[in-house]
Amino acid sequence: MPRPGQTKSQGERFSDRIAIGVLTRAFPPELVDEVVAACGRTEQRSRLLPARVVVYFVLAMCLFSGQGYEEVARLLTWGLERLGRWERGWRVPTTAAISRARARLGPEPLEVLFARVCRPVAGPDTPGAWFRGWRLVAVDGTTFDVPDSDANAGFFGRPGAARGGAGGAFPQVRVAVLAECGTHAVFAVQAGPLAVHETELARGLFDALGPGMLVLADRGFVGFDRWRETAATGADLVWRVKRDAVLPVVEALPDGSYVSHIVAARDRDRRADPSRVRVVEYTLPGDTTVYRLITTILDHRAAPARELAGLYHERWEVETVLDEIKTHQGGPRLVLRSQHPDGVRQEIWAMFLVHHAIRDLMHQSCVPTGRDPDRVSFTRALRVVRRQVTDQAAFSPQDTRPGTRRHPS
Repeated sequence: MPRPGQTKSQGERFSDRIAIGVLTRAFPPELVDEVVAACGRTEQRSRLLPARVVVYFVLAMCLFSGQGYEEVARLLTWGLERLGRWERGWRVPTTAAISRARARLGPEPLEVLFARVCRPVAGPDTPGAWFRGWRLVAVDGTTFDVPDSDANAGFFGRPGAARGGAGGAFPQVRVAVLAECGTHAVFAVQAGPLAVHETELARGLFDALGPGMLVLADRGFVGFDRWRETAATGADLVWRVKRDAVLPVVEALPDGSYVSHIVAARDRDRRADPSRVRVVEYTLPGDTTVYRLITTILDHRAAPARELAGLYHERWEVETVLDEIKTHQGGPRLVLRSQHPDGVRQEIWAMFLVHHAIRDLMHQSCVPTGRDPDRVSFTRALRVVRRQVTDQAAFSPQDTRPGTRRHPS
């Protein structure tokens, strides 16, 4: 209840705003059914675990990462059981039954669901999400440990194996992401074997970019072809480059930056077919390191050098995003569950779907007050969402439409 003198909105806590079934809020049953049908996963007969429920189970599995399969099923359906939302004959499936159901579903419905739902979420007034009218986004990569099965090791590979040794303890899947800096919402993901460098995976992210975005990237992503391909989306770029990059001064600008050009490595000597860039060089107080940024924004008045230098630290927001997913949502020393590559892909999409749902909900809770989403604790939001999913699960494990027959498989 609001305190004396407070309006209802002013008296609400963050937990009051987030206290809804986050999985079905973000991914309504009707949409899940549509995606399942589009992927050809609709069942021909009634099952104990129909495809819709398996989608929600996989999402819940990535929300309760430390729990076993059967415990996740109990957590997900406990609120429904308490409220009598299904026939008493329904039982919690075994681990083997859940594994078979996941295999039937495959990774495609989760991938399609991500493409349908996950977008940048910041509004025009979201604090920290914009720079002079550009939506700030950042690209980065990471790896996830996966179970040490022959299938996973053969498909994904393991760290160190390429150097002739036995390799690391676990195979790893490599992932590249695009995230909105102001809200931490991930809106593009690519995953592949460890041998595929994150800069190659990043090429699969470009379709999510467009005019009005400003893409931040670390020096590991810079490459002439990637630069051109990313700039061709219409987005503007601010990328850090290595100190030894050859950047001749073509035109000095009043703010201390200068116009230069970059070329492909194969054309370095001839300087053929160059792309014009603007270069910003700066140092930080107490540090002699010279930082070099290149940008597609050639007009220094539109984005002064000092402001771009101060802006670059926003790139680290994507590092925080990956920490939220791997350390807090997934738990310390996270190893994914799936013994087979298709299950790993399914799990990767689900991990990012759940994170996006939480981050979108956090953003929406901040809209009425204009609060910066970065000021809200992701860990606290995660705890609240976990509690509320068990209390307010919003789907039935069986089709409860009138006249529907229920025959467990």
